[in-house]
Amino acid sequence: MIPILLGIVGVCRLLILIAKLSFERSASKRSERLLSLVFGVLGFFWGLAIVLEMVPGWGLDFDFESLDGFGKFFIAVLMGCIVGLFYIPATRNARAFWLGTDQIRSNLSIISCGWFGRMLLYGNYLLVVFTSTLWVGPFTELLVCEKSDGIKGLHSNGRNRYTEELIGRLGMLRSDFYKFRVWCMFSSGILQILSLRPNVQMFLNEAVLCWYQRLHASKVPDLDYSRAKVFLHNHYMFLVVLQFFAPAAIALLLLGLSHIDVNLLADFKLPCNLLPCSALVKEMALFLAWWITFVWAIFTSVSLTLYRRGFLFVS
Repeated sequence: MIPILLGIVGVCRLLILIAKLSFERSASKRSERLLSLVFGVLGFFWGLAIVLEMVPGWGLDFDFESLDGFGKFFIAVLMGCIVGLFYIPATRNARAFWLGTDQIRSNLSIISCGWFGRMLLYGNYLLVVFTSTLWVGPFTELLVCEKSDGIKGLHSNGRNRYTEELIGRLGMLRSDFYKFRVWCMFSSGILQILSLRPNVQMFLNEAVLCWYQRLHASKVPDLDYSRAKVFLHNHYMFLVVLQFFAPAAIALLLLGLSHIDVNLLADFKLPCNLLPCSALVKEMALFLAWWITFVWAIFTSVSLTLYRRGFLFVS
């Protein structure tokens, strides 16, 4: 029971720290805090639609029927909080990826990331996006091949012959698929932690890039703003380290809680009488770990698209 309690306390502690840092006035813009609130409210309604299974076409591979009305409302609130709290860290992650992989084509050695750091940034982003799709119904059907009567066969749910042949070539057994996506989520969390140093370095290089742009913007450059930006980026470095580290740490803790043996919890009568241990510790812990990964992938992808289209820029 002690590892379970420590895991739950660790998750709650990290969420509280992220909440404090996300709404720190001097550490983020007012527009970013307002967007966090707006996305948090939208995330709550989106989460409510998911747990009530009102979203057509998703077919998420989670069991929400074991939760009562209050449990579904509580999970939806947690989903909204995760969306609101992880908006600012995810956009910072997108800026770090944009600079670290030199998408602006600056070719400045002073802000270069190096080939190993770039591979970490690329691998982290691609693995997070891939992992976030492994619980969505259409992708699950594409990768899963059922076994019937001892022969590797396929379910015929209205698919045509060519689709079934494609799924048969790509598919794996459902039990192997469950293990595969858990390992993908574990690997994405570890890779995100390994990418911590290049992400933080790119956060510091963002101020260096601003200083360089101001230096060459005119014949008489005004470097007061650049000096202030460099100072603030160094001053809030530990805050940014926590914002890069916390999402991966929370996802890994929840992933660990989802693999606790339910029979072990049966020996503790009081906690299991107060809480639905099987649903809370296993199914919902795994769902929230996936939701963190999914939200991180969505915010990062949308931010990178806006950078690519010129609606956002690093300055």
